[in-house]
Amino acid sequence: MIQKINLNNILFLDIETVPQYDSFMGMDHETQKLWEQKTQYQRRDEVTAEDFYERAGIWAEFGKIICISVGYFTNKSDIRNFRVTSFWGDEAQILRDFSNLLNTHFNDSVHLLCGHNAKEFDIPFIARRMIINGVALPDKLNLFGKKPWEVPHLDTLELWKFGDYKHFTSLKLLTKVLGVPSPKDDIDGSEVARVFYIENDIDRIITYCEKDVIAVAQIFLRFRREDLLIEEEITHV
Repeated sequence: MIQKINLNNILFLDIETVPQYDSFMGMDHETQKLWEQKTQYQRRDEVTAEDFYERAGIWAEFGKIICISVGYFTNKSDIRNFRVTSFWGDEAQILRDFSNLLNTHFNDSVHLLCGHNAKEFDIPFIARRMIINGVALPDKLNLFGKKPWEVPHLDTLELWKFGDYKHFTSLKLLTKVLGVPSPKDDIDGSEVARVFYIENDIDRIITYCEKDVIAVAQIFLRFRREDLLIEEEITHV
């Protein structure tokens, strides 16, 4: 039961991704053709591969990570503290820094990773981009040969499904129904590429990503029927 998990052993995470290039024309001809083939079943007939390129950030083969935000509890007795930090900049360095965090501070068998839809998106995306960038996979992301119950990952979407595999609930909707402050009060995922490539405002994206991490932690607390974090209990480092 999740009530028995020590909150200090969980690393909450969220990532922000964008297309690898600011436009379809940034890709070489072969990659353009591969993109067209990859997305042929997702696109409506009237939507060209070039027009669809704004969504390239959701595929690890055509996107890249521009920010990883993490949060973790450092509770002592009845005093709660939730620390939030982010990695951004060069993608390879982001991945190396995140891997170092896992290997240094979250590598024991009791440690767990947690995100919203993280098993389906964030964690596989990070692992794939690590391989593409030549970054060694930390143990927490190396799932080869592990049985499902041995995978050290929690997912608030999966917990909310209660075994209903047809059901998808966005982070925004789940925060709404659970009475958690919404992290989507500025931008949402569909706007990240524009803010990154056109506005060049990485700080705005980092803030957005960190709000998502806090929201995931708040949802987890609600699942445990515990009080939500207040602003004084959250530290940005």
